[in-house]
Amino acid sequence: MPNDLCFVLMPFGKKPDVSGTLVDFDAVYHDLIAPAIREAGLDPIRADEEMTGGLIHKPMYERLIFCKFAVADLTTANANVFYELGLRHAVRQWSTVLIFSKGGSQLPFDVAPLRAMPYTLTPEGRPADVEPTKAALGKRLAEAREAAAKDPATDSPIYQLVDGYPQIDHTKTDIFRDQVHYSEEQKKKLADARRKKTADALHTAEAEMGDLGKVESGVIIDLFLSYRSVKAWDDMIRLADAMPRPLAATVMVREQLALALNRAGRGEEAETVLKDLLANRGPSSETYGILGRVYKDRWEAALKEGRSFQARGILGQAIDAYLKGFEADWRDAYPGINAVTLMELKEPPDPRRLDLIPVVTYAVERRVAAGKPDYWDHATRLELAVLGKNEDKAGQALGDALANVRESWEPETTLRNIRLIREAREKRGEAVDFEKQVEAELAAAGK
Repeated sequence: MPNDLCFVLMPFGKKPDVSGTLVDFDAVYHDLIAPAIREAGLDPIRADEEMTGGLIHKPMYERLIFCKFAVADLTTANANVFYELGLRHAVRQWSTVLIFSKGGSQLPFDVAPLRAMPYTLTPEGRPADVEPTKAALGKRLAEAREAAAKDPATDSPIYQLVDGYPQIDHTKTDIFRDQVHYSEEQKKKLADARRKKTADALHTAEAEMGDLGKVESGVIIDLFLSYRSVKAWDDMIRLADAMPRPLAATVMVREQLALALNRAGRGEEAETVLKDLLANRGPSSETYGILGRVYKDRWEAALKEGRSFQARGILGQAIDAYLKGFEADWRDAYPGINAVTLMELKEPPDPRRLDLIPVVTYAVERRVAAGKPDYWDHATRLELAVLGKNEDKAGQALGDALANVRESWEPETTLRNIRLIREAREKRGEAVDFEKQVEAELAAAGK
């Protein structure tokens, strides 16, 4: 009896990932994926390259539907691969194994609940650590093959999250309509509670929701971020633990959980969460930005306790984390401005900041020119003006930032950075008079 087929969804040839690394996908297929499939007792079958106008053809649909098993490589966020994966998840509730290259790829949507498996690449873009990775992929496929004969585990998010799919009757549709109305009402209540700026109002809104497993994900996230807006860090931590597992495992929730853990004085736990994300999901400007904040807080604590030599090393860790965040996405000026600010605080100041400031300036100016600047864009302009000792630009940026404050902790964060810059300069005899006025305005906005 012939082996079951395992269909492989992946790009062809050599394609760049988000970091610019040229990935040799043919080598990934021939050296890693195909041998792992064979070791699992399956026969690999790869999509052929014949496309017409970018449309997938009849054999492709047949393979997506009829192959019992599939492997999808999501490394470059290839549009065809994602379209094919969507079709696969719609028609097959199991067994589709997801993989992606570790280190140079940031997936554009959250596959953490789907157990995506990372693999590493050599500098030439070929698979590295082939034998252990091949064994791990083969084991994943073999487990799926064995489960298929007994009780296969559902890995399609559609089948996991939509009750009764694909049998959708009018009753389910009516319930859905009611849920939409209910969710809109809950979001309005949360907005009203946020305006009161107290955690108690949010506790009341949460209690009215009842079982979180039956609440729309968007409402839970709204509640989660509402607790952040009133600096209820312990409530954020508690809510992250109470969320449905697929939602709690998303990158955004894990990052914001780390932020809350750090603000609650649990920096080591925050560091663990963030390093786990980086290990399993690759570099991200947001993840590295929060990790940089963890190290920055640790550095300040060491300074206050008189551990000057240790503080110097921790400051280096913070700068490194922020730099990696900026390098992961040059469009995100947040980690870039934090790296530059901390370089200014070193003794003596890190000369690399002089090369980095124009790059950060360009990044934030592009965001402003796009027409939808937020508080952080104006705050970045403010810090750049302070670093450049430009009072006129600082005044303009401060006014724009204060006009766009959404949550009280935002100006508090900027105030902290401006104060650190001023104190470092005062120690060096470089005091700038207007910096104290900037601090006073930010302090008032954070109340």
